[in-house]
Amino acid sequence: MNTINHTWALIKYSLLGAILIAGIACSSGDSTQLSKLSPNGIILAFGDSLTYGTGAGGSQYSYPSILAEKIERQVINEGVPGELSGEGVARLPQVLDRYQPHLVILCHGGNDLLRQRADSQIVANLQKMIELVRERGIEIVLLAVPRPTLLFMESASFYTEIAREYHIPVDNKTLVSLEKNSALKSDRVHLNREGYRLLGEAVFRLLRGSGAL
Repeated sequence: MNTINHTWALIKYSLLGAILIAGIACSSGDSTQLSKLSPNGIILAFGDSLTYGTGAGGSQYSYPSILAEKIERQVINEGVPGELSGEGVARLPQVLDRYQPHLVILCHGGNDLLRQRADSQIVANLQKMIELVRERGIEIVLLAVPRPTLLFMESASFYTEIAREYHIPVDNKTLVSLEKNSALKSDRVHLNREGYRLLGEAVFRLLRGSGAL
């Protein structure tokens, strides 16, 4: 019986991985390409608790740490649990000036969605963060956050619209897929260690597919 359960678990995670790969292929788009990162290129992961790694049991299991290990480059984790997108706008300039990254991974707005803040305000804040990054000559990719429902069925559509407007790579599938799987979560909102590992793998594929790696 244990062998059967183990085999089924392997099949389940293999299928999930295939779904995530397909999602990345559909999300990033062939026309949106980034400059290739140099071996000493610095990546900044900016966001809230999903970036910080809440629920993973340690920062070494967060998605930025998983990504850093995989690409052998510095990935700075600037995730602040509970942060709203407006607070992110206020915090971002000093973070950019401190680290001077070559690429930013933006995953923000989830707490606004949880608190049912107006989409228009979230969009304005995300646009402002993208512009703060762009005006410094830094490239950026976007991770879409699911709109909270009983099943986390889909990402908020405005992430895709923003990515199209600014011509930046976006992954609008991975967090939706992960959040729908209770085996990959530590609570109602946050991922567990395996969930963050899969998120890190997905971000790696997004960067590779967009030409950064």
